[in-house]
Amino acid sequence: MTARTALVTGVVGGIGAAIAQRLAADGARVIVTDLPGGALEDAAARLGLPAIGADLGDPASVTALCDRILAEHTAPDILVNAAGGVRNQVGTPLEQVDPAAWHSIFAINVDATLYLAQALVPGMKAAGWGRIVTISSGAGLRPSLTGIHAYTAAKHALVGLTKQLSLELGQHGITVNSIAPGFVLSNPASQRQWEAYGPEGQAQLVARIHTRKLGTPDDIAAAAAFLTGPEAGWISGQILSVDGGGN
Repeated sequence: MTARTALVTGVVGGIGAAIAQRLAADGARVIVTDLPGGALEDAAARLGLPAIGADLGDPASVTALCDRILAEHTAPDILVNAAGGVRNQVGTPLEQVDPAAWHSIFAINVDATLYLAQALVPGMKAAGWGRIVTISSGAGLRPSLTGIHAYTAAKHALVGLTKQLSLELGQHGITVNSIAPGFVLSNPASQRQWEAYGPEGQAQLVARIHTRKLGTPDDIAAAAAFLTGPEAGWISGQILSVDGGGN
């Protein structure tokens, strides 16, 4: 991994931060990104990694991000797109789904992966090697516990995009896979969701997990480290559920 450069997005959240930390510990040169501001600066300081702020749902911002990376660092041959989430939304009845809220969730969960791949894949093709890992969700395989229509639809779309990119890019030495985490307490939104279940609901959720425990950001980071490493070169187009055997 010491020969590799990785871009990890969404590092203000616990999963993205854990992935960045793990890849750096494994020897990769890691650059991190999230929305510009103090939260990103704090996360970068904790991780001890270089950070460049960007709105990943905006193609112009993604282009500027990648231009800065090329000017200041080495072209990434690993992309882990952990940016996503519910954008502070909560479940609402179908009749109340707001179009702007719908599109904002798609922008960060789906559009960002497309824009980043467009920007970074040419360099991976030139090198004949690349790893792209998306962070989807159990909500990309079944209805979401959040009750948010856009989140479920976006994660399903991300699963489809992952498989399509794998088909297109595999011949160039680029693998594309997705990790579908189960319930992980990784950010304020997931903490609020957990608390909203109350003791009875929490117990029911844990009882449905085969290992009878919630996951951690480090569990997701371990999967990302494997999928971006040298031993996963013949694994592509896969959706790896890291959920303790949940269903």
